[in-house]
Amino acid sequence: MIKIAPSILASDFSKLGEEIARVERAGADMIHLDVMDGHFVPNITIGPPVIKCLRKVTDLPFDAHLMIEEPDRYIHDFVEAGANIISVHVENNPHLHRTIELIRECGARPSVVLNPATPLNALDAVLGDVDMVLLMTVDPGFGGQQYIESMTGKIRELRQIALRRGLDLDIEVDGGIDLSNIREVTMAGANVIVAGTTIFGAPDAAEIIRSLRQNAFGGTT
Repeated sequence: MIKIAPSILASDFSKLGEEIARVERAGADMIHLDVMDGHFVPNITIGPPVIKCLRKVTDLPFDAHLMIEEPDRYIHDFVEAGANIISVHVENNPHLHRTIELIRECGARPSVVLNPATPLNALDAVLGDVDMVLLMTVDPGFGGQQYIESMTGKIRELRQIALRRGLDLDIEVDGGIDLSNIREVTMAGANVIVAGTTIFGAPDAAEIIRSLRQNAFGGTT
């Protein structure tokens, strides 16, 4: 089953609660929360206090993508604020097993993230310990970027690895996904689709989410 996860990075931050309610009514499956600290990536967004407020407006799962330094220091705070999935980067996490264990201990589902240039073998030691892998299909930090075409092969290879190992693994993709390429990434093996500008920039969120699902299964709009 394909899950659609609108990224609030592309929403109107002056009315975040309304924006989340709008995409929930439109049929979103989960909400993607891009958390940036201005150090690991060149942008600053939201933290636990904002997420705690947003938790009041929806029961949809929150997928918190932590693009921050020293994520272990803040995992408890994000889970307590209402995050259901915590995604941490391989690139800045030297003690990944410990971080994954901490996420589970705090009551959330652990996910690991790879930047476009990070090879899949960085996951070898932890793939069996996580519920999801987030493959960045753009370099993180800003919304509205173009999908990196070479990431399709990376998605396909990860799905094949998961199948060989008998893993029930969600593969999430984030960056540049729209109506023209969602079929490409789902055919490769992705099943959780982050879309920011594509959804929040559309005049009718329900129609664009329906169209994304249709195109993901080979339909046309």
